[in-house]
Amino acid sequence: MDVAHCYLDGNPDVVEFCPHDSFHHVLAASTYTLQEGDRPSRTGSVSLFNVNADVGRLELLHRVDTSGVFDMKWNPVSGSVSPLLAQADADGYLRLHRLESSADGSEVHGNGLKGVNGEKVSSSMCLCLDWNPAATSISVGLSDGSISIVSLRESQTTVIQEWKAHEFEVWATCFDIHQPELVYTGSDDCRFSCWDLRSDPSELAFQNTKVHGMGVCCIAKSPSDPHTLLTGSYDEHLRVWDVRSISKPMVETSICLGGGVWRIKQHPFVPGLVLAACMHNGFAIVKVKGGKAEVTETYTKHDSLAYGADWQRESPCQDGKSKRPVVATCSFYDRLLRVWMPESESLHDGAFDHNY
Repeated sequence: MDVAHCYLDGNPDVVEFCPHDSFHHVLAASTYTLQEGDRPSRTGSVSLFNVNADVGRLELLHRVDTSGVFDMKWNPVSGSVSPLLAQADADGYLRLHRLESSADGSEVHGNGLKGVNGEKVSSSMCLCLDWNPAATSISVGLSDGSISIVSLRESQTTVIQEWKAHEFEVWATCFDIHQPELVYTGSDDCRFSCWDLRSDPSELAFQNTKVHGMGVCCIAKSPSDPHTLLTGSYDEHLRVWDVRSISKPMVETSICLGGGVWRIKQHPFVPGLVLAACMHNGFAIVKVKGGKAEVTETYTKHDSLAYGADWQRESPCQDGKSKRPVVATCSFYDRLLRVWMPESESLHDGAFDHNY
């Protein structure tokens, strides 16, 4: 069911709901626009929206003009740390924005986002990023095939490790949320790798070069199962991995989604429920269970490359009743941002009847 939509100032590629309490209604959307010509430039923006699916609201709160953005993520909820939005951009910077809020933290105010730090990570472009579970460091994938680990202390960032991880662009980097000393990476070289940060430089824990038929676009560890990890590839397949043997992970199953799997998001409450952005084939919701994966719903109301997707973090139960999940998606060339609710009955009838 469609809730609301709007058009952005540039080509959107990332949407991220804030995971922090009191700010689940805040949605960030970023853009990357290539200005071609004699002196090409890569411009972008980060926009904040207030989302209320119950009344169909998608209200622009604030927008920041910046360099072209390839990836961004909110910091995980950890201790008393306030919401921070990390941005990987085309100028080789890792930028941090703080969400400005009222004293009691109940509402966004002022300019919404305040830039607190910008670390020049590389002369190459920063393509992807991920926070470690403690929100004390960020892994950054670069267009020259390198990975940088950036530490964060009191809003100050420092590159503490950097190494050549792949032959081509690194489109995916992911901390293992159960073993945060491990970082997974994926690249246009079709390699899926894992690195152990306890060594400096980091040691290769494994590297798979045979499974993905094309470049690896995204990686996501299951928040509920420490042995399960997902990868998405230009070869149109979502793969489910068993990583309990870290030196030799095994593919449990795979499913073709009909388009390059650019981004995958695990549902924050429901184990095995995955939202996928499938480039030329819209968006899909996939249920992974018992070594099998099946598509439960597709969403095709975008007319361009499906790049950005995320679940809202609100609890699936309210006043003892199941509540429909809310999803945000964006597509590139048509500059479209949509907020919608999945319609599959399997998501409403019993899917949320768990004690989380």
